[in-house]
Amino acid sequence: MLVLLPPSEGKAASGRGAPLKPESLSLPGLAPAREAVLGELVELCAGDEEKAREVLGLSEGLRGEVAKNAELRTAGARPAGEIYTGVLYDALDLGTLDPAAKRRAARSLLVFSGLWGAVRVTDRIPSYRCPMGVKLPALGALGAFWRAPMAEVLPEAAGDRLVLDLRSSAYAAAWKPTGEVAGRTATVRVLHAPTRKVVSHFNKATKGRIVRSLLASASAPGGPAELVEALRDLGYEVEAQAPTKAGKPWSLDVLVAEIH
Repeated sequence: MLVLLPPSEGKAASGRGAPLKPESLSLPGLAPAREAVLGELVELCAGDEEKAREVLGLSEGLRGEVAKNAELRTAGARPAGEIYTGVLYDALDLGTLDPAAKRRAARSLLVFSGLWGAVRVTDRIPSYRCPMGVKLPALGALGAFWRAPMAEVLPEAAGDRLVLDLRSSAYAAAWKPTGEVAGRTATVRVLHAPTRKVVSHFNKATKGRIVRSLLASASAPGGPAELVEALRDLGYEVEAQAPTKAGKPWSLDVLVAEIH
């Protein structure tokens, strides 16, 4: 199974570890695109601070993020699973998984990023600020910029596995599974059962819990139909809609009775 996750807007501090080694990151086919984004982001943030704040959509209170980006090449790096924080990652709680589940997480989880394209949770990266919705002066909108390199690299990363897509719309725009891969892909919404309305905060928490449950249980569904059964066995209420034509993903609705 390959699980596609969004990053978190908030991130832990980089710490004092060794600095980024771009060549060590997973998915080496993304290296040229990563270097292009990293180079422009560092140059932007090392120059006109106000322009950088405007491009990145940062409030006055987040001014410090500009200086942090300017030092990305020398800042300490930590595993991405420790850098990303927030509701989904709090619920996933990678650090408390048992060793076998942590190994499954290392193989299965891909976190999408405006700066890195996608990284595994074991990849060592510095803390940064660069959402997928940013439009850099030279490279343009990052969601569009990443489509070509992702289309080259991600199908191979997916292989013949089930793809569980838990990304938000901004990150989903960077790569949309097509063809045979799409037929093995399942997207997930979290709905409030009594109203059938999409929930926001609890959406992230539920997705984090789903991933944790699958990793902890060693579930290995081979396709979307098997995923539905696995989730039901784990206690989730799931409604599934198979695609009506080839080349489209399955749609899963996970129903929650309470929003908290």
